[in-house]
Amino acid sequence: MFRLETDRALIGAFRPRDRRVIEMPSGIRFPLFVRDYLAWTETSGARVYLVFTAPGSNTPIGLIFRRDSPDSGTPSSRICDWCHSYGSSSDVGLLTTDVNSKRRVGVSLCVDLRCKEKLEDVADRSGRHPREVLEQLKERMYRFAHEALGIEAQPAA
Repeated sequence: MFRLETDRALIGAFRPRDRRVIEMPSGIRFPLFVRDYLAWTETSGARVYLVFTAPGSNTPIGLIFRRDSPDSGTPSSRICDWCHSYGSSSDVGLLTTDVNSKRRVGVSLCVDLRCKEKLEDVADRSGRHPREVLEQLKERMYRFAHEALGIEAQPAA
C-alpha cells in the first residue's frame, strides 16, 4: 500500500519525459491510498496509465502505455503477460511505451490494466488469498519497468 498526498505526487511518479502528456483520472481525491496499483485510461482511450510500487519499495513508479489499435481482422485469443488471463484481441493487446525518443517497447497486456480484478476473482473462486498473486503481479510490473525502461526502485525507508 502507498499513499499519494497531492496531484503533484501522482505526476512525480512518472518519468520527466512522460509528465507532459498525463491526463489525470476523473473524480480522484487526495490524499489517495492505493492498495496494490492505480490504473486508468484517458478519455480518448489512446493511453493507459499505471502507478505502482516495486516489491520492497514505497516509492511510486508511473508508466504510460499507448494502446495499439485493435486488429481489424478476425478476432484472436491472447494471453496477458502479467496476469496470464486469456482474452480476445479487444481485451488483451500490445501496449507500448517510449524508452527514449527513438525506441519503444511493448508488452501484451490486458488493455485496461484490470489484471488485479481478474486475479482476485480467480483467487476467490479457488478459495485462495489473492495477496501472493498480487505480489507476483507487481513483481512482473517492476521487472518490465526495470529491464525495458531502466527504472530503479528505491528501497523502503
